Amino acid sequence: MDWATPLARMKFDAEATELLQLLLGTTSGSLGETSALLILMGGVYLTARKFLNWRVPVGIFVTVFLLATVLHWVDADKYPDGTFHLFAGGLMLGAVFMATDPVTSPVTPIGSWVFAIGVGVLVIAIRQFGGLTEGVMYAILFMNGFTPLIDRITQPKIYGTVKEDGASDG
Repeated sequence: MDWATPLARMKFDAEATELLQLLLGTTSGSLGETSALLILMGGVYLTARKFLNWRVPVGIFVTVFLLATVLHWVDADKYPDGTFHLFAGGLMLGAVFMATDPVTSPVTPIGSWVFAIGVGVLVIAIRQFGGLTEGVMYAILFMNGFTPLIDRITQPKIYGTVKEDGASDG
């Protein structure tokens, strides 16, 4: 059967798409998920202009790559390698343009890493063990719900302030 996206082809027929096709966008797929190279170029531009927090996409990419590589080492016939996961599907688009939304992503540097790792773990869990071929959107939405908690927990402590009971903090 001819599947609409490289992820579906891999999940249901265990056929990988060539990496060059995924990079250049010469394969079938939904709008915005087929040319990883153009999406990365846009992300580099936005990072250079300081419009996005680079920690979020980098954390997502590293987490997805590492988890997918470990699974691939466990069973290469069942799980695609980390490079395929990076360049197939909406991971690039989601990590660069959706997960970096300043309103719904953490503001602290440590919180950004926690958020990114959570998104990466959920992407691999949904893609490999769930019934869906994708999972980026659901992973981002799920972690967006934890953003206030992540921000509260990772807020740096301010030294030299006075606590409500009158004791000095610093």
